[in-house]
Amino acid sequence: METKAVRLHGALDIRLDTFELPPLGKRDILVEVLSNSLCTSTYKCAMLGEKHKRVPADIAQHPVILGHEMCIRILQLGEECPDKYQVGRRYALQTAILPNTFDSAGYSFEFCGGNATYMIIPAAYVDVDALIEYTGKGAFEASLSEPYSCVIQAFHSNIHLSKGDYGVEVGTVKDGNMLLMAGVGSMGLAAIDYAINCDRKPKRLVVTGRNAVKLAHAAHVLSREMAAAEGVDLIYVNEKEPEDLQLRQSLLDLTNGQGYNDIFVFAPSEKMVEMADSLLSYDGCLNFFAGPMDTEFKASINFYNVHYNATHHCGSSGGSSSAMKESLEMMSEGRLNPAVLVSHVGGLNSAAEATLALPKLQGFKKIIYPHIEMPLTNIADFRKLGKTDPVLATLADICEKNGGLWCAEAEQHLLKYGKRI
Repeated sequence: METKAVRLHGALDIRLDTFELPPLGKRDILVEVLSNSLCTSTYKCAMLGEKHKRVPADIAQHPVILGHEMCIRILQLGEECPDKYQVGRRYALQTAILPNTFDSAGYSFEFCGGNATYMIIPAAYVDVDALIEYTGKGAFEASLSEPYSCVIQAFHSNIHLSKGDYGVEVGTVKDGNMLLMAGVGSMGLAAIDYAINCDRKPKRLVVTGRNAVKLAHAAHVLSREMAAAEGVDLIYVNEKEPEDLQLRQSLLDLTNGQGYNDIFVFAPSEKMVEMADSLLSYDGCLNFFAGPMDTEFKASINFYNVHYNATHHCGSSGGSSSAMKESLEMMSEGRLNPAVLVSHVGGLNSAAEATLALPKLQGFKKIIYPHIEMPLTNIADFRKLGKTDPVLATLADICEKNGGLWCAEAEQHLLKYGKRI
């Protein structure tokens, strides 16, 4: 079968290619990609090329398909695939769970990645039950279950001491103080959404950010009133306003001097990590969520507090199948709203350029529809551009009716009336 896919040929060398997929193996699955969300991790992969730990050394000869946040529909099953997978049904793919290897869809495979019209799920993923059925409305939600799963897995990775002994409990502290530093980007929004709607809600959730526009967006789509309705005191703090010492004291004062039980750091900043370390409560846990490109990234840790205040430090990279299942279940129940993450949509033709430009692009998550030809377009621009494009005019109407957010109705309209690639 012929496919179109955005592939990495070398560092900074991304191309939209048309080529034939190979014959299907006995435990392989042929799928149609319905949507793929662009991720900063893919940008890092494109920058490093063969030097990235997940990218093979021979991509000049065997380029890999990029994209790992996807919703797929099964078209054909290999003859030895399990009966639980059904042709015509939609699935999310948990990509970063292959055992004993860094290989992962969107980084490592010649014929498997999300920025493609059609691709092949290799047997390795079938063997570890990495396909999770999705029965919701919009394909974009299944795509965003992958980044949500990374956040959920991070929340489940924090550690604290058991009450009364020195055993370890896993997970964030219920009814505690939680701090999300640099927490108004895409992953930060997912963390806010999950924190105020999960079963282990914090009593107080403080979120810092430096970008006034992103802070305002977060405060609009995930408001203090919404959090209060779930029993969470949500506070947004602009990091730029006070000096560092004043910021630290201001953040500490929000906990009445107690410090934070759980802190997540969403930017690879030495100063931010060190400030976060200094804000931990007794038995507090710092989760370094950000993925640095610098292999020598370091920050100081107060080991006096590690010993006497039982502070903990951890990091997590990627989600898990159980975390993805949790995100999909919460989405289907209406307890998570992934639409708050989406700022742009576009067709497969826009994916290569957008990937390389991700750090410079405004907004949050960018959803790619592989069967559509469309420039990457900000939802906020639909009305203006709709003056000469009837499809965008209708999309503007739909999104405005939905509080300015992308939704399944808008997706269906784009897929029905948008230009095919």
